[in-house]
Amino acid sequence: MPKRLLSPNYLKIPLFLSITLTAIAGISTKFYTGWGREWVNDSAGDILYELFWCLILFTFFSRKEQIFPICLGVFIFTCSLEFLQLWHPPILEFWRSHFLGKLLLGTTFVWWDFPHYFLGCILGWWYLHRLVKLSPSSKSRINY
Repeated sequence: MPKRLLSPNYLKIPLFLSITLTAIAGISTKFYTGWGREWVNDSAGDILYELFWCLILFTFFSRKEQIFPICLGVFIFTCSLEFLQLWHPPILEFWRSHFLGKLLLGTTFVWWDFPHYFLGCILGWWYLHRLVKLSPSSKSRINY
């Protein structure tokens, strides 16, 4: 029997709220000035960035068996973007000179970002599994 999608109506509101709150929290990390400012500015946003993209992709591929490939794909893609920061052609420098470009592409290669990317994907995997488990239709539509 083919595995079906979770009820789109059930997932719309929690996913929309999760994406919105994650985006707001992620952008807010760039403006935080309190205790641990350096870590929050540089690393907490990495965790939320991964979670954000896991949530976005899950809106399009909302099957339980797709959660791991989504999280793995986000991790690989983000690690690739991190290595791309070692390259400085004019077009990338142009995009990096804008706030949105800095958020999406990053500006500086930092090895310490990789554990935070991993942690963000683990958080995304856990959160998406919790979301699926809370679905009223999860037992009837998704095989565990």
